[in-house]
Amino acid sequence: MSEIYAKLLNCLKCVRSKTDFEPKVAVVLGSGLGDYAAQIKVECEIPYSEIEGFPVSTVPGHAGKFVFGYVGEVPVVCMKGRVHYYEGYDISDVVLPIRLMYLLGAKILFLTNAAGGVNGSFHAGDLMLIRDHIAVFAPNPLIGANIEELGTRFPDMSKVYDRDLQEVIRAKAKENNIFLQEGVYTQLTGPSFESPAEIKMLRTLGCDAVGMSTVVEAIAANHCGMRICGISCISNLAAGMTDNPLNHEEVQEAADMAAPKFKKLVTEAIKGFAL
Repeated sequence: MSEIYAKLLNCLKCVRSKTDFEPKVAVVLGSGLGDYAAQIKVECEIPYSEIEGFPVSTVPGHAGKFVFGYVGEVPVVCMKGRVHYYEGYDISDVVLPIRLMYLLGAKILFLTNAAGGVNGSFHAGDLMLIRDHIAVFAPNPLIGANIEELGTRFPDMSKVYDRDLQEVIRAKAKENNIFLQEGVYTQLTGPSFESPAEIKMLRTLGCDAVGMSTVVEAIAANHCGMRICGISCISNLAAGMTDNPLNHEEVQEAADMAAPKFKKLVTEAIKGFAL
C-alpha cells in the first residue's frame, strides 16, 4: 500500500470515528461561498485540525472544516476552505480532501472558485460554468505510483466535466434569471497573480478564466470516477486588461457581492442533480 493511500485511509478512519454520515454530493466552497453552510441543514461539522494528518488551509477568508448535511433532500459534504498548492503542501495533500470525500460516499463533485476573467466579454461578478480546463505549471496529482484502489493508471480526460450536470446548471440558471457565462478555466500555481504577458498567453491558448485551484482537484476526482461540475465567480479582470492593480481583498469583495446569486445557483443545481 502506498504512503499516500495509507494516509488517506487514516484520515477516513478518523472522520468515520466522528460521523457515519454518507454524502452523495461533495462541494468545494470557494471565495464568496464561505458561509454557504447557512443554506444547508447541518448534521455534523469536523474541523480539519481534528483529522490526523489532514492539511489545514492557511488562506485568509478560508475556514477549515467539513460540513455534513442536507441541501433539500440531498446529502452533501461541503469543504469550507480548500487547500492550495501555493501554501507549500505536496500536491497529494492538496487533493487528499477530494479523495477523502469520494471514500466517504460522494459520487458528484461540485467545484467552485473565484477567478480572474481572461475573456474580454467577462465582467466582475459574472458566474462562469466550467466546460473544460487547462493546467499550467501545476503538477499533475497522479504523478508517481498509481493508487490502483482509486483508479486506472491513464485516466481519460475527454469529458471531465459531466455534460448532464452542466445541463442542470444551465437550466437552473435560466429558471432563476441568473446570467451564466461558460468557458475554459486555467489553473496556475500562484500565489502571485499572473503577469500581463501570462494572461496574453492564456488568452491565446483559449482560456476564459484563471485561478490557483480546481484543476488538480478535478483531475483527482476524475481518476476516482466521480462526476464533476464547476462554476467560477469572475471576481476581477486579469492583469493587463485594466489599469487596476490586483489584490486578494478585491477578489474577496467581488466574490462576496456575487455570493447571493452564486449560493442560489449552487443550491438549486444540487437539488436538480439525478443521483
